[in-house]
Amino acid sequence: MKHSAGALLSSIRLDRRASKSISVQLYLALRDVILSGGLRAGERLPATRTLAKETGVSRTTVIDAIDRLVSEGMLVSKVGSGTFVSDTLDRERPPPVTDAARAPSGAQPRVSYAINHADSAFARRSWLPHRGGAFVTALPALEAFPMAHWSRISARLMRADRGVTMGYGEPKGYAPLRRAIATHLSALKGMNCHPDQVFVTTGAQHAFSLIGQLLLNPGDRVWMENPGASGARNALLAEGAELVPVAVDGEGLVVQDGLEKAPHFRLAFVTPSHQQPLGHVMSLSRRFELLKAAEDAQAVVVEDDYDGEFYFGNAPQPALSSIDANERVIYVGTFSKSLFPSLRLGFAVVPPRMIDAFDRLFADWGSGPPTMTQAIAADFMDEGHFATHIRLMRRLYKARYDVLMQEAQALKGAVEVQETSGGFHTPAVLAPGIDEATVVAQAAERGVTLAPLARYSLTPLGQAGLVLGFGCASPEDIRHGIAVLRGLPEIAQKLD
Repeated sequence: MKHSAGALLSSIRLDRRASKSISVQLYLALRDVILSGGLRAGERLPATRTLAKETGVSRTTVIDAIDRLVSEGMLVSKVGSGTFVSDTLDRERPPPVTDAARAPSGAQPRVSYAINHADSAFARRSWLPHRGGAFVTALPALEAFPMAHWSRISARLMRADRGVTMGYGEPKGYAPLRRAIATHLSALKGMNCHPDQVFVTTGAQHAFSLIGQLLLNPGDRVWMENPGASGARNALLAEGAELVPVAVDGEGLVVQDGLEKAPHFRLAFVTPSHQQPLGHVMSLSRRFELLKAAEDAQAVVVEDDYDGEFYFGNAPQPALSSIDANERVIYVGTFSKSLFPSLRLGFAVVPPRMIDAFDRLFADWGSGPPTMTQAIAADFMDEGHFATHIRLMRRLYKARYDVLMQEAQALKGAVEVQETSGGFHTPAVLAPGIDEATVVAQAAERGVTLAPLARYSLTPLGQAGLVLGFGCASPEDIRHGIAVLRGLPEIAQKLD
């Protein structure tokens, strides 16, 4: 007795110009029909020849799509009878949610207590830039990166021993890169560190998070510069830290303010070489004061040196860790500014007494950057390209900074752009009566990006201001940006 030809599937449409293969399109279309109830449990599919004719494809393509659905358990093939929709779908599929039981529109999934508790204090980082211009912060001059050298090294390593670059790699990082980093820090910052102290991470954020996982318990008090680095704030909050906003002055973190607010702190986060975002350099006396406070509290200091390579003077500021006699300082660096952000490459240099604890963390939990990425960066440094690039960038950023300071004279009376000793951003103070949020919004409408000082603050500062980036802005961008600022209604009324 002949069986019927099976269900009509004339609704299936295949696009031969699409990037997906015809076989995959047919498989997905059949799957959707089954899951949506268009084919009921036990219903027979047309014969493969019939389905091929109806859809305008080869029988081989149909067989391939059906075999995939059979392997997933959605179809059942019975020899001599045909192919049927599995009745498992009716027996095991959860019933649809009724309107009465349906969650309210926009309801969020349940998140952990730690994240839910920290979310209200997170610094929103959706502003992180993808393209340069006036006055974008946190982005280096990508157009000046020596891509030819990087590409040549990459191609060479692609042809090298695959076991070295394509396996899981060393938990704490590629050994040649760790050696290159230790050598670089010795020459640049006067740090006497061994490669065993260097742990490679997927950027500074990853380093801060791992430090928090290892050293903090929920509720531990952490000194944070106010204003300060927003990324570190989020990483430590996510680990359950209670952040204590500590004032910053011309000498850096005000240690006495921290002691008055939280004498029994567990960790202090500082940017001593170029305070983020005010640009101050921590004085030597304040450094020793901080180290003594950490020793008295049996606390750890995290030193974030996010742009320490780019100084405008004759010598860089020494690292805080270089004068740390009691092994209290963890130094964190990143290649996001010195090379490029999407590299996702950073590192932590830990005191000798902490090596074993970090080794265990990285061996059991850490997952670093791809070994290939690390190998390219290591050769880039070993061959001298990194040092050459840094020297060129110092000159480039200094030239752009000089243009900014010269053009900023036109904003006198409304915006006072502050001097800085390095990096590629500098703060600006707004005259009384000017609202920074209004200025930021008015500039954005005219295509100029500004960062409000409040973005970096845990608690209100009592001073309106901006942070102006100049590293990824050409001189023409900077001049245009200043002209736009001069014309903003909020600023024009205050100009001298």
